[in-house]
Amino acid sequence: MPVNRQSLKEDGFTGFRPLADLDINRIPQRPGIFAVLQPEGFRPQFLAKSTAGIFKKKDPTLKPEALKAKWVDGADVLYVGKAGPGSKGNRGLRRQIQEFVDFGAGKPPGHWDGRLVWQLAAAGSLIVAWKELPVGQLNAAEAGYHAVFVNEYGQLPFANLLQSRVKGS
Repeated sequence: MPVNRQSLKEDGFTGFRPLADLDINRIPQRPGIFAVLQPEGFRPQFLAKSTAGIFKKKDPTLKPEALKAKWVDGADVLYVGKAGPGSKGNRGLRRQIQEFVDFGAGKPPGHWDGRLVWQLAAAGSLIVAWKELPVGQLNAAEAGYHAVFVNEYGQLPFANLLQSRVKGS
């Protein structure tokens, strides 16, 4: 099955809210996976400078040629990530997605993945959807979505920098 808006809905993803209109308190606090999708009719325009925060003294901005090379024509999904419980059990989808949005607003991130989203003009119109999952299923689910996407398009979603894999595979 392809990885797109319809297949995510059929697989139990919910939310499907624009990043700019996100009510963070409506996102579950439990672990899960989330996806960032382009809205209907979206045309990528790349910003000269990323709005994302600096990570370990590194600017997240890429050259337009690099962004164009990462863009996946015909794909709804721009990024697939996971949200674990954290070492203290207080993370989950709500906190992970909030940190992702804060990263786009210029705050320093806890990780670098997904940063290409924040070099798109109109990033606030992008859609976020999520699915709660037990901790033991997170890695396999993320790896599965990445593998299906790569099988279909020949590369990872636009903003995924590393392909997730399940250990031992």
